[in-house]
Amino acid sequence: FPSDTIPCLLSPWSEWSDCSVTCGKGMRTRQRMLKSAAELGDCNEELEQAEKCMLPECPIDCELTEWSQWSECNTSCGKGHMIRTRMIKIEPQFGGTACPETVQRTKCRVRKCLRGPGMEKRRWKEAR
Repeated sequence: FPSDTIPCLLSPWSEWSDCSVTCGKGMRTRQRMLKSAAELGDCNEELEQAEKCMLPECPIDCELTEWSQWSECNTSCGKGHMIRTRMIKIEPQFGGTACPETVQRTKCRVRKCLRGPGMEKRRWKEAR
C-alpha cells in the first residue's frame, strides 16, 4: 500500500480544561493523541483545540481619589468645622468592595468671639 492511505489513528478528545481564569473571559483547551506511528505517513489532523470561555464577571472594587485639602473653618470666630472630600473614581460592581466615606469633618476653633453669648440672645429676641 502507498503510505498515505493509512488513516490517522487518534485518541478521543480529552475533556475541556478548566477555564484559564477564575472570573471574566478566558480560554480553555482540549487535546488528543496520535496513536498510529508517525512513520506510517503524515497526519495533519489537529491535536489541540482552544475556545473562549466566560465565567461570571470579576468583582470591581471601589476606587477613590486622594483626599482634598481641608476647607477653611466655617466660622470666623469660635468653634466651627472644616471638611475635606474625595471623589469616587470607580463604582464597585459584581460584589467588589464598597466605597468608604467620601466626606470627613473635623472641629476647628478660630479666635474667641468678642461678643458674649448673652448679647446674641438679646439681639435675637429683638429681631422677632
